[in-house]
Amino acid sequence: MDAQDAITVEQAAQNFAAEVAYWREVRGLAKKALAELMGFHPSYVSHMESGRHNPTADFARLADETLNAGKAIWHRWCEYEAARARQTTATAAVPSTRRTEQPYATGSAIVVEHDAARLDYDGEFYRLTMRRLLRNTGDAPITRYLIRISVDRYPGDPERSNAHYRAHPLTWDELALTAACRGEAMRWQAKHDRDAFKEVWLLFDNDQGRFPLYPGDSVWIEYAYTVSDTKWGRWFQRAVRLPTEHLEVVLAFPAALDPVVWGTETSMTAEASPLPSAPGRREEGGVRLFTWSTARPAQHARYRLEWRFRARPEQDVNQGEFK
Repeated sequence: MDAQDAITVEQAAQNFAAEVAYWREVRGLAKKALAELMGFHPSYVSHMESGRHNPTADFARLADETLNAGKAIWHRWCEYEAARARQTTATAAVPSTRRTEQPYATGSAIVVEHDAARLDYDGEFYRLTMRRLLRNTGDAPITRYLIRISVDRYPGDPERSNAHYRAHPLTWDELALTAACRGEAMRWQAKHDRDAFKEVWLLFDNDQGRFPLYPGDSVWIEYAYTVSDTKWGRWFQRAVRLPTEHLEVVLAFPAALDPVVWGTETSMTAEASPLPSAPGRREEGGVRLFTWSTARPAQHARYRLEWRFRARPEQDVNQGEFK
């Protein structure tokens, strides 16, 4: 039995619904607005996300295109179809065109013991630094870790955003992606490369050797990248895709811009609501720091921090998101 065989139809359907909800929120669309853009009844997206409707190929394909999700929604539908085919007949082979690459090796299982994000802004560029303490709870070594990068200039207006990124795509050169583990540089490989969406494998190796994450071990990894504020603006969302024990976000903005920050929480069973606690705030050397954290967040939960700069009331509110 491989990693995909462990996914039940119910789990696959829930993962599909979470993926649709995630990208809908990234694009800043209400359920009704997305349904109208896709040409469905206003309640259809709500029923799909709540599990009252089963995923379909037409819905998955159209949702992926409308939300510019870089095939992420489509891949979740492929997983659902594969799980459904296995349930229908245990002996039937799953068509190879419907199988999707599994993130990690057979027998592996990752738990994120600590997830810490710090976003620094210098008035022109954002630099995101992610630190994660990963634990391998499976019985096979882990040799790579998948990360996602997505941006959205105009949430709520996907056609405008798509046109913007066709003209101004996110590039690897500007990202200047770096990654490290145990003081060793990590190689990385692009899995998906779209105008506003990237998926990247961080590899537990480099030119000097290999350093896999073995069963029972924990290790800190760190990666960072840069994007200008013309492509990423005033919100930052964290989606909980793996079991996570502690999640923390720090936003560091120039105090001269007079930033204010607020946030929302969304789960599989509830619409966006204010964060249960307000972000902490302090100033250090001309930088205003906002910190928010939570313990044991629910899987598929999404936490969004938003901000505005009161010293720049005339500037357009750009939007963007990284994870």
